[in-house]
Amino acid sequence: MLSHPDRRTPVVMLAGFDGLTTTGVDHLARMLRDTPGTVVIRHDLTELHQGIVRRTVSYLPLGEASGEVIRHRTVHELAHGCVSCTLRADLLPLLCRLTARDSVRRIVIALDPAFEAEAVCHAIANVPVAGVVGRIDGPAGRDVRVEAVVTCLDARSWLADALSEETLADRGQADADDDRTVAQLAVGQVEFADVAVVLGADGTLESDRARLSAVLDRLLPQAPRVWANDPEALGAERIEALLAEIPADSRRGRLFDAHAPLLRGQPPLDTDHGVTLIEFATDRPFHPVRLHEALDVLFDGVVTARGRIWLATQPDEVVWLESAGGGLRVGSAGPWLASMSPRELAAADPDRRALAALRWDEQFGDRDISLVILACDGDADEIRRALHWALVDDAELLLVHSAPELVAQWEDPFGEWHADPCADGSESDPASSASPTGEQRTTER
Repeated sequence: MLSHPDRRTPVVMLAGFDGLTTTGVDHLARMLRDTPGTVVIRHDLTELHQGIVRRTVSYLPLGEASGEVIRHRTVHELAHGCVSCTLRADLLPLLCRLTARDSVRRIVIALDPAFEAEAVCHAIANVPVAGVVGRIDGPAGRDVRVEAVVTCLDARSWLADALSEETLADRGQADADDDRTVAQLAVGQVEFADVAVVLGADGTLESDRARLSAVLDRLLPQAPRVWANDPEALGAERIEALLAEIPADSRRGRLFDAHAPLLRGQPPLDTDHGVTLIEFATDRPFHPVRLHEALDVLFDGVVTARGRIWLATQPDEVVWLESAGGGLRVGSAGPWLASMSPRELAAADPDRRALAALRWDEQFGDRDISLVILACDGDADEIRRALHWALVDDAELLLVHSAPELVAQWEDPFGEWHADPCADGSESDPASSASPTGEQRTTER
């Protein structure tokens, strides 16, 4: 079968959290812009709470490798002043308009720290764009493809941020109604990356650098990585070479649902400088109250935890758990195959059905628990003990089997799901969260 070339315009996203990494994003954008035909988009969201967004579009015209950079700066007023509105009203339509120009060969999006690359990729793939002249309404993903997500991180502070309990609002980096934590943003930016640029390397102790390297080995096992003290040390050729080193099967903006493999890219499973990956899998459910108490073990010395859980009180729902530092999200990820109607089962992903068939239980079907936890100085044995303690015991499992109507009456701290509202209260914000769950709750210690 002949494969058709992908003619969509490639997009490179540059992400950075704060301080030196923001400087790094600006430098990488300038270096990539030196390739004629590359357009760089930068949104400044510092006045977003006032409904104002400042946008800069810059590029070097084709055929002028040493010519003058052209910049277009515009100011936009948004009705609701939220990140989601910025995406819908400005960034996504702009991407569609730029791809219509023959002179545009590549688009670089230098993300403001308020944007999360995963959520932007979700919006590109799923949010309809309407009203662009000469274009049929539909997602921007019909016109652009994500070629790479590059994340800059500060070697001196990233690991502390990844283990932090602070919210962005505590840091003064978000409004009070933004409940995202520093750790969720720091970990999410790195975990979603295809390339990692580690800055400030000379300002760290050798032991701290080794521990950070061990975390990145497990969080981003496939991603090319470069260490530099100053972003200015990275020239255009080195940056372009890094992009060329991205493996063919790298993520490149793809979104995975709750049933995708939790371990990707063959990360090391041994312990290195106190850093280890813990796999927790079992075919019996959690008791909801004990699980709620046991989750405290994920708040100390754990960079991130994620996976599917089976709650005894919610036998029909796959529950997704995702943590970073002191922030935790728990939410519904749809039904188990065993609780689907025949029509729903026929429409389910074939790979999911095939994997479930390998471990299908006559009574409970595909229900199980599968978690992966990245610990950094956390006690792996204590984590395993706490999670095992939270499982139903043999007597309770008998009730799950024979009297589910009684189990449904158990106290359940996870019994109500809700979606985080957009600023206008009308819908969830795709730019602040793109977890595999349809609904979610954020819990902080």
